Amino acid sequence: MRPVAADGAPGRGIELRGVSVVRGGRTVLAGIALTLAERRIGIIGANGSGKSTFARLLNGLILPADGAVTVDGLDTRRQAKAVRRRVGFLFQNPDNQIVYPTVGEDLAFGLKGRVPKAEIPRLVSDTLARFGIPGFADRLVHELSGGERQMVALAGVMIAEPAWLVLDEPTTLLDLRNTRRVMSAVGSLDQQVVLVTHDLSLLQDFDRVLVFEEGRLAFDGPPDAAISAYLRIIG
Repeated sequence: MRPVAADGAPGRGIELRGVSVVRGGRTVLAGIALTLAERRIGIIGANGSGKSTFARLLNGLILPADGAVTVDGLDTRRQAKAVRRRVGFLFQNPDNQIVYPTVGEDLAFGLKGRVPKAEIPRLVSDTLARFGIPGFADRLVHELSGGERQMVALAGVMIAEPAWLVLDEPTTLLDLRNTRRVMSAVGSLDQQVVLVTHDLSLLQDFDRVLVFEEGRLAFDGPPDAAISAYLRIIG
């Protein structure tokens, strides 16, 4: 499925033009210029390489010090609200994302102002069933397992139907069973996906993988070649 821009035309992808990020006086990313248009894109790199900062640029959580980032023609600096509607973001820790005490309340929050109030309960129920957690609407979030909370966080992002989903190491805190559960759900999505991960095994079926090193794009290519480049970098 191709993304659709705000005017209804096919999306042009995510473009970064001469992007640099400076935080605390330190250059975290420098000279990033590329276009993301593939269905599945992986992001890898050592800790501190800039990959999580890169991910946060894609929906305006971080703004560039230099250059520009556009999502299907929308500028993250000037059209932040519209960009965040198009790009869903899933954090590593679901506790940083889920804000309401019950599952149903949390999912409903993402629909407020977007759909008629009477439709929200049905959409919440349908979304929970879609992500393999039917009947969870009245469950207390703090009573859920880590894997269940991550699925609730994912459902909460996807209920708003963004065109893109960016995930920042979503399986780091999960065991193998829940990692497979989350990745199976991600794999079933029509949305375009950008995945930051340390788990190289998750990238085998991806279309493209970017490798970051010390704030710069060190490699850009298919999974096998990118993983080989990454392994050479880390020695």
